[in-house]
Amino acid sequence: MAPQANVVLIIGSAPDALLARAWDKSIFSHVVAINNAWRVRDDWDYLVHPEDFPVENMPSLVSSEQSIITAKEYVDIQNEFGGFVYAGGTMAYTAGYWALGHLRPKILVFIGCDMFYGLSDKATHFYGIGSADPLRDDVTLQSLEAKSARLMYHALQKGCLCFNLSQLPESRLLFPRVSIQQLSEYDGVEVELELKLAMDKFDTDQIEQAKRLELDLGYHFESGRYWEHLQDICAKQCLAVDHLWMNGLILEQSNA
Repeated sequence: MAPQANVVLIIGSAPDALLARAWDKSIFSHVVAINNAWRVRDDWDYLVHPEDFPVENMPSLVSSEQSIITAKEYVDIQNEFGGFVYAGGTMAYTAGYWALGHLRPKILVFIGCDMFYGLSDKATHFYGIGSADPLRDDVTLQSLEAKSARLMYHALQKGCLCFNLSQLPESRLLFPRVSIQQLSEYDGVEVELELKLAMDKFDTDQIEQAKRLELDLGYHFESGRYWEHLQDICAKQCLAVDHLWMNGLILEQSNA
């Protein structure tokens, strides 16, 4: 697919992120790297990282055509989609919502963002052993699968398809899988057809319940620093929201 179709690639740090090194950039309109994933290929357009990302892990050279995206840029966009408590406070989803809101893609594709770490004695990241941030004890990360269903729905509402380019056997992302060859062959007509079919995979009643419960609970913190308000957040209620998002997605299309 030509880049004018606005296909955004998000690269995480799972071992198979290295597959992205061989891909022709002309397939993508933008390449977004998360944290250390800027090391995967040097022609990334955006690097998204959290406030606590170590300075020593930053790239030493950033060209005039590349941009660093921090909380200053992504918090406001995240808030437009309901905030971190409901979206999930880990960078795969933060980068996804930022790209959705800022770059307005027609297709949003992920590699290296499976958030499945397997055996502890195996390499967890393309650079070796790293910390499994999405698996930390966090009220917003009780169901990584539900958070992916939520992102997929919100993307569809913006006229965007979410896909997973991973070849790993397991993933927390419930996005349909495609190969890089399939992605390169998509055209505008096919995207519009896929958008209609994808919306049919959601149970409207369950999704509306999830959205109402999010509003009723009011776990929205403009600063984005939800961890400063943990006393105001009920984990059971958050899990109830997750269950509704999971029930709202017909898993026939996923790899769950």
